[in-house]
Amino acid sequence: MNYNSSAYNLTAAASHHEPLVSRRLLFLRDVQILELFIALFVFVTIHSLRQKKHQGMPVWPFLGMLPSLILAVRSNIYEWLSDILISRNGTFRFRGPWFSTLNCVVTCDPRNVEHILKTRFSIYPKGSYFRETMRDLLGDGIFNADEETWQRQRKTASVEFHSANFRQLTSQSLHELVHNRLLPVLETSEKIDLQDILLRLTFDNVCMIAFGVDPGCLSPNLPEIPFAKAFEDATEATAVRFVMPGFVWKLMRSLNLGTEKNLKESIKGVDYFADEVIKTRKKELSLETETAKRSDLLTIFMGLRDDNGEKFSVKFLRDICVNFILAGRDTSSVALSWFFWLIEKNPEVEENIMVVICKILEQRDDNGDTKKNIEYEPVFRPEEIKKMDYLQAALSEALRLYPSVPVDHKEVLEDDVFPDGTKLKKGEKVIYALYAMARMELIWGKDCCEFKPERWLGDGRYTSESAYKFTAFNGGPRLCLGKDFAYYQMKYVAATIIYRYRVSMKGGHKVEPKMALTMYMKHGLKVTMVKRSAFEIDHYYR
Repeated sequence: MNYNSSAYNLTAAASHHEPLVSRRLLFLRDVQILELFIALFVFVTIHSLRQKKHQGMPVWPFLGMLPSLILAVRSNIYEWLSDILISRNGTFRFRGPWFSTLNCVVTCDPRNVEHILKTRFSIYPKGSYFRETMRDLLGDGIFNADEETWQRQRKTASVEFHSANFRQLTSQSLHELVHNRLLPVLETSEKIDLQDILLRLTFDNVCMIAFGVDPGCLSPNLPEIPFAKAFEDATEATAVRFVMPGFVWKLMRSLNLGTEKNLKESIKGVDYFADEVIKTRKKELSLETETAKRSDLLTIFMGLRDDNGEKFSVKFLRDICVNFILAGRDTSSVALSWFFWLIEKNPEVEENIMVVICKILEQRDDNGDTKKNIEYEPVFRPEEIKKMDYLQAALSEALRLYPSVPVDHKEVLEDDVFPDGTKLKKGEKVIYALYAMARMELIWGKDCCEFKPERWLGDGRYTSESAYKFTAFNGGPRLCLGKDFAYYQMKYVAATIIYRYRVSMKGGHKVEPKMALTMYMKHGLKVTMVKRSAFEIDHYYR
């Protein structure tokens, strides 16, 4: 009896300890699995980080280089891109997530840029990816078109841009806007967002000369113009597509979410403005009034026919309007914004500009009057603007450091090899980074990051650089048609403001680029306009 009792106790004891042993075994197994996962994670992380030495940044399984890109978008993507290109001697291959559309070759090597824009121009169009990404905003306009569609628009615009009538119209409209609108606004607004003021100026200007419409954006009370806000929001939302896998933004578009929802709403505002401009112009033409005889780009395109002999659709005319607004409004205004920020930081450049302007004004021949009177409110003449070489050098230097279009996109139609040896496959996307080019010592020297207008001068005269080293106005067959107009506009506005005001910034205002199609300042340019006294102006003449 005692024996059986002992056996029972032993069995019960063993039975009592079995769950404890099982739990210990399970715990040990879980620890081993966790260790395996940690070891695998460490291995993958080390392997991915080691790729940075060879690829320019970590390459993660499945995600590729996307994590680095996401972090860059949250800060300054252009500086991030520049740092990588500098470390990779000007060219690297970006690897996106598996099965995504983000794979591309990025370069800032002038030899490669010339190869893309000139040498083998025919095999480097904008491409289907770019056109699809930009179509909602730009449609089939000149900046989003290739081949015959692009050639037809460029040829038509080229004839108009080089006409005497266009030059006269631009000169008159600019004089009207600067002296009757810009200066009164500056006179009554001591503290302003200068970027906003300049955007208003160039918007009114491009609408007047391209469409014959005056939106009155730079009126004294600075009215809210729904189109201007919608256009800026649309360019920002469109830019986001380029740093996002295609299937993601297409899904967001179909579900009407996030930036795609914002883009859809913004484009409604863009379309409404363009439609109103077209309707107004058509009505004027039908009435055959004096206004109808006015020549502008929109009217010229309205008179053309397509390949089937039909007039262009309202949709195509809308695309014309939006593309030329992008060209004429954003590029010059953001360039001037960065220019004024740079001269505020470099007062010696501002001093040199004032000296040059005063020397030019002293050369005026006022009907043989030998007694020279200092003008405190001069109206600059076209021939005087042309003489302002140092000012053009300073503007070019601002465009070099902060190009209005910081990156551009192409697609290769057949297998090719860049001059630097990089091999490209048919259908591969190519991005050339203008912002990064300015920061390459191999291109611009050890002082490449300095604001130095003198690098553009030879014997005191402005000397241009290769379009493939300084690509702010594109190059090759796509060289900007409005380059001369843009320089004239920027020089006229800059000279008029600088002669009358010093631009002063208070501490605490952060200036950095926004990720958009053009290089807006993310927080604007908040400045104080300090009126120059007669005594101060007299000083420069002495």
